[in-house]
Amino acid sequence: MHIQEIEQPIPFYKLENDPIIGGKLFSMINFEGMLTHESELLIPHRNDFYLLVFARRGNGARHWVDMTPYHFREKSFYVFVPNQLIVKEEPKPIWGTAMAFTKEFLTLQQNTSLTRLPLIQNPANAHEILLNDQDIEFMEDILGRIYKEHTSTGSWHQQMLSAYLSVLLTYLSRLYTEQFESEPASVDKNLLKRFQEAIESHFPAMHQVSEYASVLNMSAGHLSEVVKAQSGRPAITHIHERLVLEARRMLFHTQRSLKDITYDLGFSDVSYFIRFFKRETGQTPAAYRMSIREMYH
Repeated sequence: MHIQEIEQPIPFYKLENDPIIGGKLFSMINFEGMLTHESELLIPHRNDFYLLVFARRGNGARHWVDMTPYHFREKSFYVFVPNQLIVKEEPKPIWGTAMAFTKEFLTLQQNTSLTRLPLIQNPANAHEILLNDQDIEFMEDILGRIYKEHTSTGSWHQQMLSAYLSVLLTYLSRLYTEQFESEPASVDKNLLKRFQEAIESHFPAMHQVSEYASVLNMSAGHLSEVVKAQSGRPAITHIHERLVLEARRMLFHTQRSLKDITYDLGFSDVSYFIRFFKRETGQTPAAYRMSIREMYH
């Protein structure tokens, strides 16, 4: 596995500073056999933007999203959402189209409805959407239209770009629900989603169900009851799983010390964090770091 190990905190890239597809709120680029990642990006990193990639063809290079490895597949659509830990092992060429946009772009008046689409909310934490011939034909057409508007300076081009983008994301959301089918959302399911979003925002600082109940303006008992009924798991388990995921990310992808990881995750005592991690995973942090790297090197 050819990933550069880092001792510093995992880099967090903004769209405007991205060396490949950089832009302010929205950007788009066509790849024609070029390298999608330069050498300085071949380390674990996070983005503060959504990145969508239509892969026409390539060579099967492996990349990672969080702790899951994927082999690049042709005629597929890849979705990266903000804050995921991403790394690509080798800068191999790709033919396709990529577009990126920020959360701020989705707050613009003409784009606010896009935030409710399954592709953007990504409840299944999905990454790869498979396309058939009809889907590919549609992608070629709509991406061509979006690119034309993106590179245009004429009147109405921003409105046209938003309209075409809405069609694309709606189409992809239909494929998303077909491939990662879920039941229609109820009030309780929406509460579970809000709880999970709150964990994503606050997990380094908030480790107790009562703290999340306060943020969501309800009692801890009601929150626990609904979360258990909707997910089949106690609310505290969701919190612990998110902490463990972040710990695993740092143990695998970085050389940060156990002390630094402990404090990054909001624990005040290293020995307590070691006991917590072992209780949740069956391994100490050091044993996990060693075993997972042996597996993938």
